[in-house]
Parts: sequence; C-alpha cells; structure tokens
Amino acid sequence: MKEWTLKDLEEEYNLDFEKIINLIKKENAKRVLLQFPDGLKQYAKSIVDYLEEKTNSEFLIYFGSCFGACDTPQGIEKMNIDLMIQIGHNSLMPTYLI
Repeated sequence: MKEWTLKDLEEEYNLDFEKIINLIKKENAKRVLLQFPDGLKQYAKSIVDYLEEKTNSEFLIYFGSCFGACDTPQGIEKMNIDLMIQIGHNSLMPTYLI
C-alpha cells in the first residue's frame, strides 16, 4: 500500500493547502474547525500537523459524517471557532467555507 505524503494528497485530491493557510492568516483565525469527507479523514492528523506548523492557529477536527458542503456540524455556534474549513476532494465542491 502506498504511503501518501501531503504533496501526493494535494495533487490527487486537488487540495490547496497554500490557499487554506492564506485564508487562516487573512482572517487572523486563532481557532479553526476542519471538516473532512470520509475518504480524507485518515489524513486529518497529518494535515493538521502541517497547518499548525504554518499558522499560529489551534485546530479542531470534526470526525462526524460529512455528505457535502451544505453539511455543517450541529452546534457549531457553541464551538467558539473563528473559521470553519471544509476540505473536499470533488472539483464541484468548495474547498473551504467561511
């Protein structure tokens, strides 16, 4: 089985980590919620580790089901977050949401 690097993920799933980093910095987001589709959840920790290195933000990972960009976690208003980013692997879905 292939050992995936973040570069491999970015290319295979058309992810744009630089865009995510720039958005976090632009919004000065200190606490960020990341939501992943099931196919990318296994890489969530590696992605968070990378984003933590590049930003001064704290990250929360939502591990509940995600069926698309309109599927936001219930109770998000109580999570005390500055930004929510939905990471997808379909060109028809937005890569991030504010």
